[in-house]
Amino acid sequence: MTSSDAALGQLIDDAHAWASQDPDPATSAALLELAALAGDGDAGAAQELADSFNGTLQFGTAGLRAALGPGPNRMNRVVVRRAAAGLAAFLTEAVGSASPGTRPRAVVGFDARYNSDIFAQETAAIFAAAGIDAFLMPAALPTPILAYAVRALDCDGGVMVTASHNPPQDNGYKVYLGRHAVAESGRGAQIVAPYDAEIASKISGVGPLETIELAGEGWTVLPASIATDYEAAMAGLADREHFPARDLKIVLTPMHGVGGETAVSVLNAAGFADVILVAEQAQPDPDFPTVAFPNPEEPGALDLALAKAAEVGADIVLANDPDADRAAVAALDPATGEWRMLRGDEVGALLGAHVVARLAVTPSDEPREGVFANSIVSSRLLSRIASAAGYAHEETLTGFKWISRVPGLTYGYEEALGYCVAPDLVKDKDGISAAVLIAELAAAAKADGKTVFDTLDELYLVHGLHASDQLSIRVADLGLLDAMMNRLRVNPPEAFGGSAVEVFTDLAEGSETLPPTDGLLYLTKDQSRVIIRPSGTEPKLKCYLEVIQPVESAAELPAARQAARTSLDDVLRDVREALGL
Repeated sequence: MTSSDAALGQLIDDAHAWASQDPDPATSAALLELAALAGDGDAGAAQELADSFNGTLQFGTAGLRAALGPGPNRMNRVVVRRAAAGLAAFLTEAVGSASPGTRPRAVVGFDARYNSDIFAQETAAIFAAAGIDAFLMPAALPTPILAYAVRALDCDGGVMVTASHNPPQDNGYKVYLGRHAVAESGRGAQIVAPYDAEIASKISGVGPLETIELAGEGWTVLPASIATDYEAAMAGLADREHFPARDLKIVLTPMHGVGGETAVSVLNAAGFADVILVAEQAQPDPDFPTVAFPNPEEPGALDLALAKAAEVGADIVLANDPDADRAAVAALDPATGEWRMLRGDEVGALLGAHVVARLAVTPSDEPREGVFANSIVSSRLLSRIASAAGYAHEETLTGFKWISRVPGLTYGYEEALGYCVAPDLVKDKDGISAAVLIAELAAAAKADGKTVFDTLDELYLVHGLHASDQLSIRVADLGLLDAMMNRLRVNPPEAFGGSAVEVFTDLAEGSETLPPTDGLLYLTKDQSRVIIRPSGTEPKLKCYLEVIQPVESAAELPAARQAARTSLDDVLRDVREALGL
């Protein structure tokens, strides 16, 4: 017998052992079939089996996220039960330490992906058995409602079962902390280090599966009012006194996710009555049949929405990803006469300027306070908007787990279509509350005879034309990401787009303002910026480019746009060369 035969035999034994304890008959049967095929010499089955048992799915700041299927390296009921038991142990210890004698409280939500409801129900049952006051969402609802509920229900923990905009075969387990389990700045936010490692340690310490107790009852299924309370709070963000315009025809797509009904209700309650859903994508569907990837950023994802917008003569398109924590915007660009989706940085700047405008008309005898923030890979335009209005600005690491923790946060965003416009209500990105303010600023522009693109141009005239682009390299082998990052560290580029690199920062070293993270930042003499980092949630290397073109008058804008595009293309070429592509 060869070593490979012995390894396969061990894999098959592991598969049978797993299947015998798996509480899910579907994954148990699938695993036994896979093992049988592998034993009969099916190389594809053997590879799938090996990957399913290639270590244990690791719990990190993003919680868990992986393909559904049997085995310790997949999302399934065994892995979720262990995660829930570990999280219950963490919450019990953290709350017991901070407030002895207090029962922990936790709320669990879920989207409409395969098995999300089962994972959520079993989590609530495990929490209840562990002595935690557990609350379960009444239906598949958007992630922002779960984030809202963590604070509204004064919970110590929250779990959202979702894989957001990942492919249909995936699911995930996102964790929030609150009340006694975390410091004030993180209450209601996603976890950061060291909480992830502490929870992971508790998960590792969970005993055999049969020792995990699931209560038959004892958790509370929340009433539908948790959703209507959220809807009322988000609709209440609209400032109808100072921004009364509501003449706006909106085409909305929830991208086969759970946000459609909530988003329409909130927009209607905020005064936007003319909202047209994309019928083919209106209802939750875990197969996401009309899109290759259920992510508004992916090419083709908005095709149906843009076609509907052209058909009905809409003013804007709003798109949420499947769990509705992100928002995309598209409009008819007067420069080209064609519909196009705005980049996340463009929407981030528009919302930032609108938040400033809203604050400016709010009566106050106090000095203007508040902090605007964005991730380090997002545009520098927001910092200029905030500074010009007299507000502080901070940059954070990528992810809302960092942005939402900025003390005194008024508004925060990241270029990946994530916006936080009401941090006191939802301490996370929220595509639905963002949609309210996007609609408000678009309607205000229309009432003045302008478009959102005109509003952007006005910002460029004051602060310079900021243009950004991205290069994403998807890899099959995660080791390639390390190889590419090492290549850049060993042979650092000396220039991008013909402009010499003046500042090089290895973000892995950390700084006074940023914790260490795997990333490289380059700033050139002409203020072009390049940031390269591995994705935290996908097998991708991501490169973020930004150039700034000064512009003195509206007449110069077309030439400045072309110059910016040329500069971006030149920088992009040099990034590819530096990576050896």
